[in-house]
Formats: sequence, structure tokens, C-alpha cells
Amino acid sequence: MNPRLLHTFLFFAFSISVFSQELAEKDVAYFRKYEDSLNVLQKKVFSTKVDTTQFRVNSKFWKLLDEVLLNDLSFYYPFDSLKQISRLVSSDKKVRVITWNLDKEDGTYHYFGFIQALNEKTKHYELWPLQDRSGAVKVSPEAHVGDHTKWFGMLYYDIIPNDDYYTLLAWDGNDKTVSRKFIDILSFKPDGTPLFGKDVFKIPKKNPKRVMFQYSAKVTMSLRYFNNAIVFDHLTPKDADNEGMAQFYGPDFSYDAFFPSRGKWTYEADVDVKNPKSKNDNVKRDKSKKEKAVYTPKESK
Repeated sequence: MNPRLLHTFLFFAFSISVFSQELAEKDVAYFRKYEDSLNVLQKKVFSTKVDTTQFRVNSKFWKLLDEVLLNDLSFYYPFDSLKQISRLVSSDKKVRVITWNLDKEDGTYHYFGFIQALNEKTKHYELWPLQDRSGAVKVSPEAHVGDHTKWFGMLYYDIIPNDDYYTLLAWDGNDKTVSRKFIDILSFKPDGTPLFGKDVFKIPKKNPKRVMFQYSAKVTMSLRYFNNAIVFDHLTPKDADNEGMAQFYGPDFSYDAFFPSRGKWTYEADVDVKNPKSKNDNVKRDKSKKEKAVYTPKESK
């Protein structure tokens, strides 16, 4: 397997204490046995370079993870030895998003994942397997809205709770020349079904359901949640002749941002990255709501 995948994400310690207080010792022992088996399969998945073998072993890994996550109490177990998959828990403890990717021999990627979400009526955590259908999406990724069976696959590395939805920051390796990052939106239908993509962005002359950034696979782009704002590199082409050609885009050392305003994310250009305060927002920001990612993208140059 391409070692790039193994170094795509830098693992940060995620304290087991948040979870263990909800589990009895017998439950911890039960899930640890599953984790040990999953860890063995995980190592096999991410150590092979052959697509057919990799996907076959990954299928076993997926099925075993699906089996254990069906148990409600699994939400409180971190599975923190599974370092090749992203595990994000919302600060309200209502949602966990698990994603991972396989990089294929042709330089493209396929994504897998699960969502565990609390059903407010039954008070049980429901499990929703994510099916990557990005290859079948005919519209722009920014216009696509789909449930868990029509997911536009990506690897999530941060989750930000909003009033009636969750904002997800994500990375997508895409192909050998162009990488992508996304600000995706997760909400839930009345019956609890997860839905990706939502009209919550206020951008001049645009009405996206998620925001996509495309740039050269040779460079790194910053997209992070900071001081109650989503701050990101402004991307420009290498020169004027490369306008519209994503493989030549990269950061120009200026920054733009989205600020929360009345339940939506409002775009603002050219912000101070050290103090990203909107000129149009006089509301005092609550820095305590900052989310800490389990993974941070670390692209190869």
C-alpha cells in the first residue's frame, strides 16, 4: 500500500475517560476483544498494495465493525487503537462519525464509514453505514444532496455542532494531480436518516449545499475550525494562464473564513488568521465551543 495513506493523518490522543465512565468493566472487556480482532484486520488492510486483496480484507473489517457498532454501548468505547480510521464524536455526545479510505492503484480513492446517531425518541444510538457513491454523482459535488446510501465519500477530520445540523471538515485525495477539501453538512430527517448537504452557506452569487476546495496535489491547504470560525487558505492559480485549472492552484498566503450567523455560515474574504473576527459580526464569540479533531490532514508534498 502507498505509504502516503499511512501518513495522511496525524493521530492525536483521544481520552478514553470520556467513554469509560459510561461502561462497566465487563463491557470494556467485551469491546476490547472486538478491537483486538479489528486491529489485526486493519493492519492487513493497510499493508497490501493490491486492490483486490485490499478490498477483500477491508470487507471483513467493515463487517466486523458493523457488527460491534450495532451494540448501543459501543458508542462509549473509543476504539483508539484503530489509528488508520477517523473517529469523531460531537461535543453534545449525540453523533459519532467514523470514516476511512483506501487509495487505489490508479491514484484515486474509495471511502467507507458509519454514523452512530442518538434517536431522541427511543434514546438509542442508531447505526447508519455510509455508501460512497461519489463516482455516480452527475452534478457538481457542491450541489449534491444525499443520504447514507448516496454519500459523496470523503474523510472527515473535524465536527462542529450547530443548532440543527453538524458541520464536517474533510479531505479527499481525489487523484494524482488534484486534492480536495470540503466543508460538508450533516443533518437528520424526522425519521433519523442522515442527510449530507444543506443550504446553510451565504456566499455571493453561489448557493452550494457543501463547499469544495480544489488544489494541486503537490501542495498543502489549511482548512480548520478556529475561534468559532472556519478559516482557510485562499487558493489562486500559479499564473493567469492557469485560471480554472485546479492542478495549478495553491495557497497565496492570505486567508478567508466562514462565520456563524443566524444559523448559517457567512463567507468573508481576507481575514486576519491570528484573530479571525468578522467585520460584520459584533456578537461575542464563545471560544469554549471549539472542537478538537481526532485527525489533522497532512498531505504529501
